[in-house]
Amino acid sequence: MSIKSGALDIAAVYELSQSEEAISKMRVAEMLESITGVGKIRALAIMERLNISPTRRIKGLGSHQLKNLLSEFSASAVRSKRGKLIVLSGPGGVGKSTVAAQLRATGDYWVSISATTRVPRINEVNGKDYFFIDDVEFEKRISASHFLEWAQFAGAKYGTPREGVERALLEGHNVLLEIEIEGAKQVKSHMPEAVLVFLSPPSWEDLVSRLEGRGTDTPERRTERLALAQQELAAAPSFDLVIVNTSVKEVVDQLVSLVSA
Repeated sequence: MSIKSGALDIAAVYELSQSEEAISKMRVAEMLESITGVGKIRALAIMERLNISPTRRIKGLGSHQLKNLLSEFSASAVRSKRGKLIVLSGPGGVGKSTVAAQLRATGDYWVSISATTRVPRINEVNGKDYFFIDDVEFEKRISASHFLEWAQFAGAKYGTPREGVERALLEGHNVLLEIEIEGAKQVKSHMPEAVLVFLSPPSWEDLVSRLEGRGTDTPERRTERLALAQQELAAAPSFDLVIVNTSVKEVVDQLVSLVSA
């Protein structure tokens, strides 16, 4: 009998660990990884959040730790259904940030906030639009496996904090990542269930107009962005879904419908 087969639950395994030598030697991580839909990464994220050591054995769980684990895997409606992961990407200037902000307001998505080394734009708020950090801190977080994905784009680094995404999905929230194309590919390789959505401009001329309208770029930088945008548009066929951004409201409605189905 096993948790994976559904014959035992966490409480039953804990009780058996008090008398069965083989089970008493099993680590909590091994038990969680055997649960369908959890896996190694999510198991470690849960244990870290509940302050359970990665080497803790089932028999050695404290009463408070056991209570929290049972609560984590209770059969409540929120826990019974893992959230969907939607990754929104596309060329610079297509309106990804605007769409993400509107989605956050609907309440249908938990929208991840990325960390970046770039300089804040006018009206951008640290902790709301991005977590603005320097290169040294970013490298530290890479070394600590803090990011689900990270990539360099337009001279700056961008990364998605792992822990928040894992927690939100486990709690049944639908999650939106608004990230660059290279980062989207990384997420898909680690989490095949993720749905990659490519946000496309109505036309090349429309994208050029948007990029040239940015007052924060030098003429040289705009030229670089346009060249990069051509490469980014070529990546659209590799995505699961392409949405043309003719109207922010229509894009938001489509993304809400995507997780309501």
